[in-house]
Amino acid sequence: MDAPPAVSHIDDTEPDQVLAWRNTALNERPGFLIRRLHQIHVALFMEECAAEGITPVQYSILTALEQLGPSEQVVLSRAVGLDRANTADVISRLAQRRFVQSRVSRTDRRKKVAELTGVGQALLTRLESPVARAHERTIAALPSDERATFLRQLLLLVETNNEVSRTPIVR
Repeated sequence: MDAPPAVSHIDDTEPDQVLAWRNTALNERPGFLIRRLHQIHVALFMEECAAEGITPVQYSILTALEQLGPSEQVVLSRAVGLDRANTADVISRLAQRRFVQSRVSRTDRRKKVAELTGVGQALLTRLESPVARAHERTIAALPSDERATFLRQLLLLVETNNEVSRTPIVR
């Protein structure tokens, strides 16, 4: 008996669209450009924040804690779109540097709660200008009157496709 044919994720795509993407140069395809922009932003972030030795993911966790207050690790992972194992690892590294403290939940001993410390809050204050510079440098090539539109379009793409992510953001 023959195996069933492989199912293509582009079966519903018009043949002309498939050919159009196939004939598009790699460096002009959306996925490639989004990945490259992410790499560029991370490099700018790391350059601007080098003095503090903090990564963009660590910064996201710290910012989420600042905005949400003490939070269970699963809530943090959903807030920043990071899987639970990586969230736990990031929190552990941040706790070693005394930027956060982690404790067992008072209501459910199986859960851990992370909380921003005074040292972590001071770090976020020091990072305000460097992070702002990294964000500004990332979009600096855009005319100032197009930046808000670009950010709205990015938000639309992320929100529209959130559920297909391995780690959807839950608000």
